[in-house]
Formats: sequence, C-alpha cells, structure tokens
Amino acid sequence: MAAPENTRAEKGIDMRLLRRIVSFLMPYKGWVLLAFVLVMTAAFLGPLRPKLIQLAIDDHIVPGDLAGMKGIILLLVGALCLEGALGFTNAYLTQWIGQQAIYDVRVKVYRHIQRQGLRFFDRTPIGRLITRTTSDVEALSDVLSAGVVVIIGDLFRLIFITAFMLSLDLVLALVTLCVMPLMIWVTFWFKRKVRGQYRETRKQVARLNAFLQEHVTGMSIVQLFNREEEERRRFMGINDEHRVAQIKTVFYYALFWPAVDIIASTAIGLVVWTGGVKALSGTLTVGVLIAFVQYARQFFEPIRNLSDQFNTLQGAMAGAERIFGVLDNDRSLPEPQVAANFRRLDGHIEFRNVWFSYDDEENWVLRDVSFTIEPGHNVAVVGATGSGKTTIINLLLRFYDIQKGSILVDGVDIREYRLQSLRRRIGLVLQDVFLFSGSVERNITLMDPAIDHDRVREAARVIGADRFIKQLPDGYAHNVRERGASLSHGQRQLLSFVRVLVYDPDVLVLDEATSSVDTETEHAIQVALDTLLEGRTSLVVAHRLSTIRHADTILVLHKGVLWQQGTHEELLTEGGLYRTLYELQYREQEHRTAA
Repeated sequence: MAAPENTRAEKGIDMRLLRRIVSFLMPYKGWVLLAFVLVMTAAFLGPLRPKLIQLAIDDHIVPGDLAGMKGIILLLVGALCLEGALGFTNAYLTQWIGQQAIYDVRVKVYRHIQRQGLRFFDRTPIGRLITRTTSDVEALSDVLSAGVVVIIGDLFRLIFITAFMLSLDLVLALVTLCVMPLMIWVTFWFKRKVRGQYRETRKQVARLNAFLQEHVTGMSIVQLFNREEEERRRFMGINDEHRVAQIKTVFYYALFWPAVDIIASTAIGLVVWTGGVKALSGTLTVGVLIAFVQYARQFFEPIRNLSDQFNTLQGAMAGAERIFGVLDNDRSLPEPQVAANFRRLDGHIEFRNVWFSYDDEENWVLRDVSFTIEPGHNVAVVGATGSGKTTIINLLLRFYDIQKGSILVDGVDIREYRLQSLRRRIGLVLQDVFLFSGSVERNITLMDPAIDHDRVREAARVIGADRFIKQLPDGYAHNVRERGASLSHGQRQLLSFVRVLVYDPDVLVLDEATSSVDTETEHAIQVALDTLLEGRTSLVVAHRLSTIRHADTILVLHKGVLWQQGTHEELLTEGGLYRTLYELQYREQEHRTAA
C-alpha cells in the first residue's frame, strides 16, 4: 500500500502538502506580511551594493572625484547597516511566527490523539504517536519559522540581481545565466533522490522510538526472562537500518553541495574571462567588471539558500505526510448533535441484545447479551478469562461502540450522551492502576481545581488511605514518580479508590480492583466500599468471593454469552457453570479468607 502513496507524492502531492503546512501560518498572516516586507527590502539592498561600488569606481574613483566617492561610501554604509538591522528583525520575527505555529500544530495533534477511541490505540504503537507529536512536528519548524519567507526573499533577490546584471551588461548577464540549466538539472536530481530518503529516515525514527518505548516500559520482563542479549540484537538491527538511512541522505548531500560550488565557480570564471576580454578591448569598464564578479557570487548565494531550504522542505514534507496521516485517520467516537441533558444519573443500566467484536469481523466477544441493573443495586460479573467481563465495562463507559443492540443508561442510549458527561458520572477502578509522575494529591485530583485539599483528605480518610499517605516523607505532596514506582501495588490501588471517591460518581465500576492486594488491605477497602456503594449503582468484575457473594445479582459469562444470572445462593442451588467455578476457585479462597 505504501508504493502508490509514494508515487502520488512524487507526482504532485508536494504542493497540496505545502498548502496544508502553510495553512498553520494563517492565524499570523499580519506578522507574515510584515516579514515579507522586511525580507523583500533586504533582498533589494543586497544587490544594490555592487551597483554602488560600480558607480564609485567608474564615476568617482577613476575621474578622481573624492567628494562624490564619500557620498557613495556613506550610501554603502547606510545600506549595510539597514540590511543588518532588517536581517536581525526578520530573523527574530520569523522564528517567533514559526514557534507559534509549531505550538499550534503540536496542540492540534495532541488534541486529535486525545479524542480517539481506544480502538485507535489498540492498532497504533505508542512510540509512533510520540514520534508524530515530537520529532515529526519539529521537522516543520524551519519551514514554518523562516522557510516560506526566506524562499520568497531569495527568489526576489535573484530577480533583483538579474535585473541589475541586465542593466549593466547583457552579454555578461547571459554568461552568468548560461549555467542555470545545469544547476536546475542537478537540483531536480537531488530532489528525486532525497525525497524518498527523507521518508525512509522518518520511518526508521518512528520504528526506533516505538521499540524503545515498548522495551523500556517492559524492561522487568526482559530482565526476568534473560532476554537482554536478544533484545539488544533486535535494537542493533533497527538502529543499523536507521544509520544506513541517515548515511544515504548524507551521501546525496555530499554530492549535491560540491556540484553547486563547482557550477558557481564555473560561472564566476566565465564572467572573469569574458569581462576581462571586453575590458582589455575597451568595451567594458573596470567598475562593471568588479560589480559583475560580485553579482555572480551573489547570484549563487540565494540558489544555495534555496537548495538548503528545499532540503529542509523535503524533511518537512516527510514529517508532514506522517502528521497529516494521523490527523486524517479519525477514529474518534461520534458525538450526538443534540445531547441528552442530565445533572446526575439514577443508575438504571440495561444491555439490550448487545453484540460486539474488537476487530469489526465475525469474531464476536459478546453475543446477544441482555441484562438490567436497577438503580442502587450491586451487580457482579464472573466468568473464565476471555468470557467478556472487561468488555462489558469498556462498552458501558463507551470506550468502544457496539455493532448490534443498544446500551441504555436511565432509559437513554449511551450514544445520545456526550462522552465527557457520561464518563464524569461513572467511576472506574482498574486492577492495573496508572499513576502519573507528581504528587499524591495531583494523582487524586488530576489537577481539577474544583477539588480542594479538604475534600481529598476526607476521601482518603473514608477509604483508609490517609494512614499510609501520612507516613510518606512529604505526605500528600510526596512525589510518586513515573507509574507510581515509589508505592506498593496495594497503595496504588487505595489511591485509585480515593481518586474515584473525590469525583463522587453515580455509578461505580470495579474491574478486579482488589485482586492484587493483601487480605488486610482488601478488608480495609471492603469496609470503605460499604460506604462508597451506598446509594450508588455498582458493577463489579472480580474473582475474590468477598467482593461478589453479597451482590444483588451475579452475571455468569461464558464465551461471550450470558450463561446464568441470580444471587449467590440461587446460582449455587441452580448448579451449572457458576457452581463449577465456585467449587474450583471460590471455595478454596473462602477457606483462606476465613482462616
């Protein structure tokens, strides 16, 4: 699939991509226009200097007019000072514009990633998304800061230089321009080679970042199974492919820049030869010859700059293709145009003939599942691994959309609620707790200004987490480090309960939330849950008997089918799958708990 895309890019996608890149400058079009005026003025002042030198030599030095020469010198100094001031102002202004635009691009990419459904993240490596948001966006920096303005400035400088040369001597102007066909051919050859190589380089950078992100995160598994050498060899292979891609790019640069210098030197040599012959024959003044040598040098300086900007543009194009590839791949869940209004949820939940598959094929994870949870009731979901327990939670929180059937909350299809409004009223506690680097309080409040410190302390007291928090070196200001590395699993689990409690949800969802804590911690959590669950609808996925035996209803799933439902005693009396699970797993656990 990649080849056709590359072909389209070579045939004409460049301008489309460039227009999309430049569109990020539109909010700053007034500043961009000012930068254009400044760079165009500077573009005129540069070619003006050789003309002033020619006038000084031919009209004042040769005739011996000292007073007139002083006037020309003052004009030269003024032009140089003004050109320097314009250069400083323009450099600062264009960089300021570019950084503002880069900020906007990065925010837009990050917001787009935030809006995506979990199906998007299931299919996209995290390292690749990090590359898109960091180095791929950074590849646009030079184009958005100085690229467009400098390109236009250099084009006008070429026009001004050509105009001055034609006004001085037509023959020498044509001699200078005669090497342009060769220069154009070299430039297009370089473009053809470098464009594909830039794309390959960005691809290898993404692979490298994805590998590092995944394996640094999973370093404990690598070390546990003694796979350091094997993973090092894999890293060396990916790193080597990145090195080869970079060296190929350097190879084309190493050919291109000397070729440009040789062509420029050839043009200057032709100008000196032709101009010298004309000067010896008396048909050309010394001032014009000296001016033309300077013009020949100046003429190829913007061409070199344009080539350099073109190289930058190639890198930006490669990065832009990947950035816009993310922006154009919208897997966000649809929001209703007119959303259902509510302040709080009663907690009446109904799954009605729900069918769901993660891969949009016939590999159904849930098959025609129907059940009802009454407001304030505690419902538990049990079943073997892969039966669809966690999927029910994912669908209730609308992390994924179902293919068939409907899910109703308070009699309204959840697709008619706004995602933020729905999820704000449902609290979720997972088995694998994620904590951000930062203070304990920041991880509880998630920087919500509506949650004050007293509310955090009260929630921690209710859950029973305040005892271990007070023992931390800095209490609630203690830095838990990345993923909560400085806390035990049980402590992280307690913090997740506090985090849910401070948001005061109407519906509470527990996904095996106490399966990885010790018996004492589980008892403390269970005591807190009795208070937390009061008046709230709750859905519990658990393996421990203590969290499900007193549930109002227990749902038994098997291979995506709702096999049984009832209370603990009813299901034991009924027999079947639940009794089998109980006898195999829960009875032993009950004996351990009792002991």
